[in-house]
Amino acid sequence: MRCWRAAVTTANLAPADAARGAAQVGVGVRALGMFLGGATLISLGAATTTAALSGFATAPTVATAVSAVAGFGFAAAFLTRHHPHARLGAASAVTSIRWGLVSILVGLLVAGAPSAAAVIGLAIFALSLDGVDGKLARRQRLESRFGAAYDMEVDSVFALALAALAALGPAGPVALVLGLPRYLFGGAALIAPWLNGPLADRYSRKVICVVQLIALIALQLPWLPVWAALSIVIGVAAALVWSFAVDIVALRRARTA
Repeated sequence: MRCWRAAVTTANLAPADAARGAAQVGVGVRALGMFLGGATLISLGAATTTAALSGFATAPTVATAVSAVAGFGFAAAFLTRHHPHARLGAASAVTSIRWGLVSILVGLLVAGAPSAAAVIGLAIFALSLDGVDGKLARRQRLESRFGAAYDMEVDSVFALALAALAALGPAGPVALVLGLPRYLFGGAALIAPWLNGPLADRYSRKVICVVQLIALIALQLPWLPVWAALSIVIGVAAALVWSFAVDIVALRRARTA
C-alpha cells in the first residue's frame, strides 16, 4: 500500500536531518504511548460492556476484545509514521471511543439475535461522534494523515458491522450490500492502482455516507416491514453506486489529464 513507506534510519541522514529524524521518533513515541494508554482503557470498557449486554457470554466478549485490540494495533502502527505531533489531542480520543463502540457491535453480532435497542443505542452514539473528531483536530491544529485514515477505517468497519447486524433482521442478507462498497473499492484498487489517487472533498459524498449509516441503523428495527427494509436497501445502494461512480470518473480523468 502506498501509505506505508520503508523506515529511514538516522545513520543515513545528514546531521541536521538526523536531528530532525530523532526528534520525530521522540514525538512518535510520546504520541504512541498516549494512544496505547487510551486504547487499553477503551478495550477493557468495550469488553466489559459486551459481557454485560450478552449475559457474560464468552464468545461475544472475546470477539469484542479481539476486534478492539486488532483495530488499535493497526492504528498504532500507522500512527508512528503519519502523526507528526507531540500529542494526540481530543480528536484521536473521540475516534478511539468510536472504535470501541464498533467493537461492541462486533461482539453483539457474534452473540446472535442481539437486543435491537442496544444495537441502535450504541450505533446512534457512535454516529453522533462522527465528524466531531475532524472538527476537534482542526480546532487544535492537530490534523494528520493518521487521523484522516483512522476516521475513514472506523467508518468503514462501522458500516460493515451494522450491515451484518441488519442482515439478521427484516432486510435479510441483502443488507450486506450497504457495508461492502468501501471494501469492494479497495479491492478494485489492487487491480487498478490509479483508484488510490487523491480525491477532492465532496459534500455529497459526506451526505451519502451519513444517509448510509442512518439507513443501517433504521434497518435494525425488528418491526420494520420487509418491503420497507428492502426499499431502504435499494435506495441507499443506488446512492452509494452513484457516489462511487462519480469518484471513479474523477480519478479516471485525473489519470488521463
